[in-house]
Amino acid sequence: MTKVLDELPESDNKQRTVIMGDLAAVEAADERPEAACGYALQALDLLATTWYATGMDRVRDVRRTLAPWQNERCVRDLDDRLYGWSTTLSALTR
Repeated sequence: MTKVLDELPESDNKQRTVIMGDLAAVEAADERPEAACGYALQALDLLATTWYATGMDRVRDVRRTLAPWQNERCVRDLDDRLYGWSTTLSALTR
């Protein structure tokens, strides 16, 4: 899957956010919260410059599946980014 990401042109960052969200979902389903958070954070990095509501929906869905690990540092870091002021401003300016 990462090869697919490498082959996507930069103009396809919207699709890249969806793929990152999907990879995060796979990791969460395999009970690997750190890996899931890593992909979700990468998606948020992209969403900060290329807003795409579907990509953000994927990240939010992943966060819900990470509820059993809500006290883990990686999930708290994801929450900070997901619910942080910069993410809110980015969403509002689109």
